[in-house]
Amino acid sequence: MKRAFDVFLSLILLLIFALPLLIVALGIKLTSKGPVLYWSDRIGINNHIFRMPKFRTMRVDTPAVATHLLENPTQYLTPIGSFLRKSSLDEFPQLWSILRGDMSFIGPRPALFNQEDLITLRTAHNVHLLVPGLTGWAQINGRDELPISEKVRLDAHYLKRQSFWLDIKILFLTFIKVLRREGVSH
Repeated sequence: MKRAFDVFLSLILLLIFALPLLIVALGIKLTSKGPVLYWSDRIGINNHIFRMPKFRTMRVDTPAVATHLLENPTQYLTPIGSFLRKSSLDEFPQLWSILRGDMSFIGPRPALFNQEDLITLRTAHNVHLLVPGLTGWAQINGRDELPISEKVRLDAHYLKRQSFWLDIKILFLTFIKVLRREGVSH
């Protein structure tokens, strides 16, 4: 049922937001050099690597590390990068990953391939058995502000209590957080 919900909702959102997504793509192309999409190697279910698209918010010369590890991340943002991140519009291309089955709407956020501390801790708590998500329990309880150990604790909480109704609650609370722009560092 979760997979059917993911496919149905992805298709609906792509239809509804097709024009705004084209405008965002055009805005990226007109304000910075490089491709519209940034393809990131991420860790999926059972620690398999998959390629996850996002609208590009950083310059093409940005090191491939988690944003919080950059000394001055704002220096790498494109002219509209901050807006795309704060509004979460940069996440919309991940609907493609949901349609492919690499991601779900709800699950732990997929780690970067080089976030070994996060990957190791998630594996120790069996979180690697979950399909990664566009949003999740950790995101509505702190998002970018949480230390890795707390993210994994919250992801493990979701693993033990996952249900359709919990997923609906997380989607609703994510929508509220995005509207309020809560928990976004850049």
